[in-house]
Amino acid sequence: MNPHFTYLLVDVATIFFPFILSFDRKVAFYKKWKHLLVGMVGTGALFVVWDILFTHVGVWSFNPAYITGYTIANLPLEEWLFFVAVPYACAFVYECWMCYFPFREQDDRGWKVLLPLGILLLLAGLIFYNLAYTFSTFVLCGAAIIVLYLLRKRPYSVRADVFLLTFVISLLPFFIVNGVLTAKPVVIYNPAQNLGLRLYTIPFEDTFYGMLLMLGNIAGMEWARGKRGGWK
Repeated sequence: MNPHFTYLLVDVATIFFPFILSFDRKVAFYKKWKHLLVGMVGTGALFVVWDILFTHVGVWSFNPAYITGYTIANLPLEEWLFFVAVPYACAFVYECWMCYFPFREQDDRGWKVLLPLGILLLLAGLIFYNLAYTFSTFVLCGAAIIVLYLLRKRPYSVRADVFLLTFVISLLPFFIVNGVLTAKPVVIYNPAQNLGLRLYTIPFEDTFYGMLLMLGNIAGMEWARGKRGGWK
């Protein structure tokens, strides 16, 4: 296999099965694409700007040996596709939980775990203010959790319990995908801008970078669903 297709194949593998299963009659995730698109555009805009800035200042970089060489705004095409493939797969898992189990009729106890985590992340980010990746990831993820907690009473807010289940289930594919990207490495991190803690070859901060990406897309999808006729 041509190594220049490595990152592209990772993107395709990430979205392939969730896309095929989107046409399941019960979940019918293809009918929610218009809702997910809202989350993808809003969250994707933040992540793309963040990505461009951090690539420019050298917080991370991309190994030319494992990308096709096509770029948009100085980001590899594969990186743009990453912000489609990963949110799509995670939102699909979230939607499966919502469809197959009656979470809407239950109290949302997930905030008892998610809110303390958000506060802890915010404080940790402020402590490590001198590490660009650690600071930005922890502070943004912590702040997002706290804001969504304050909005939890609104119709079609994020279900914290379902989100946590989705996140836990997504950890296995997360370690596979990020393991490939960081082991070769496809993405190269500047050790001076993170804690230096690794889960295998994956920077510890990536866990919460992924959580924030999931949270933003799911929150956008839920908001759009409420605006366009409710949960069906």
